[in-house]
Amino acid sequence: MRHRLLVPSAAAAAAFLLLAVPASAAEPKPGAPSIGDSYYPDAGNGGYHVSHYDLRLKYQPKTDQLDGTATLTATATQDLSRFDLDFLLDTKEVLVNGKKAAFAKSGVHKLEITPAAALAQGKSFTIVVRYSGVPSQVKVAGFSAWQHTPDGGVAAQEPESAAWWFPSNDHPLDKATYDISVSVPDDVQAISNGVLAAKSSKLGWTRYNWRSTKPQATYLTTLAVGRFDITTDTTANGLPVVNAYSKDLGDNYDSAKASVERSSEVIDWESTVFGPYPFTAVGGYVPNVPTHFALETQTRPFYSPAQFAKGANVSVVVHELAHQWFGDNVSVKDWRDIWLNEGFASYAQWLWSEKENEGTAQQLADYIYSLHPAEDPFWTVKPGDPGADKQFDEAVYDRGPIALQALRNQVGDKVFFEILKGWTSANRYGNASVQDFTRYAEKVSGKPLQELFDTWLFTTAKPSAAEAAKWGIGVPANNTPSAKRGLAASVKPTQPKSWKQIQESHRH
Repeated sequence: MRHRLLVPSAAAAAAFLLLAVPASAAEPKPGAPSIGDSYYPDAGNGGYHVSHYDLRLKYQPKTDQLDGTATLTATATQDLSRFDLDFLLDTKEVLVNGKKAAFAKSGVHKLEITPAAALAQGKSFTIVVRYSGVPSQVKVAGFSAWQHTPDGGVAAQEPESAAWWFPSNDHPLDKATYDISVSVPDDVQAISNGVLAAKSSKLGWTRYNWRSTKPQATYLTTLAVGRFDITTDTTANGLPVVNAYSKDLGDNYDSAKASVERSSEVIDWESTVFGPYPFTAVGGYVPNVPTHFALETQTRPFYSPAQFAKGANVSVVVHELAHQWFGDNVSVKDWRDIWLNEGFASYAQWLWSEKENEGTAQQLADYIYSLHPAEDPFWTVKPGDPGADKQFDEAVYDRGPIALQALRNQVGDKVFFEILKGWTSANRYGNASVQDFTRYAEKVSGKPLQELFDTWLFTTAKPSAAEAAKWGIGVPANNTPSAKRGLAASVKPTQPKSWKQIQESHRH
């Protein structure tokens, strides 16, 4: 869902091993400057795990000036002589365990830190980084993940945005909890993740303290400063709901509010489908930005105003809130596992369509299958491993959920929904791969399913009519048990924009 920053490598280091605790080394060694992702070989770092971020920030909307002090609580997973953080702003000072540490910029976005004394494997330590900068002026390959708006700024991008506003171990494998304290002029507000724990004002500045107490990936951490209309509510289970709308949305204001204000309703329904909501707060925000995408920032999704340019769009709210289970609660091990995020969130839209009698998931799967002829490049993208350049391709969003409908047809509704609920529970606050899901679905259903997932997630050609029918896809709607009524050919589920479309939105 965003302009890609890092160049993919065909020979990336083996994923996930860098966070594992190795056997004690004879001498402390540097932590790896990568976590080993197959699509983004420069993303994240090895040698430690961050458990908590405390960010104390001051932001001036007029100049886009950001000053901050980040305190990270971490544990060494090896004997460390030095380690890296992912960061792009100007660093003024670094302390490790209260003592000054040497630091230097390394590569495009690495902050290399050498503590005064080596860090022992298994021991916790603290990192304090004092910094400042103008985030919107910091570009990588001509791009900034920070948007400077007429009344403030917004940090919301995928798969990276943290480096523009706080130092981090920037990969979903290293989740942490957050306290985000932001001081802004009294005439604007600061919106972030989780629960608003405190708010205070003095000398013309107001400080907002936001708290996220459940594990959260760095790219899911967001900040928006601006003039907002803020509404509050509670879910059926009593969770606080906070929604925010820029005062400058113009004609999109009412349609945005008519959509996002249904967040509580959507969460209550999705909880019956996917299991208990995994976090402590709900909401969404719509800032005054020119982009066209939405993003599942944890507990408080980001929506571009363009999502509501044609009227109310509850479907995109369903999509981003479904990500709270699929992507936020259960996160990818590697960015090639993106289907676990987008395929499931798109299928949630199909289930919502089914609930609202606007076309069943079966009809939508049949429609997408018939919409794209065999020669369409749509079928050449593998949703189960699309490649970094195709990570947010239309096929991931549309072909991806067909795999779930095929699974539903194969195992039946009862077992299918047991799989969805059990998956989000068994992997709660963790990370998983496509193959992990395949094995889990086989375990719960008692059926061999590798052929099914190979067909719909890993084949670079359109399955033949006979092959598709084997999994209940592409057959006449009145012959499918889950079909309720016909679907007009013009109906197509709303989805976030593809990577190419997002790229274009950044250029204009």
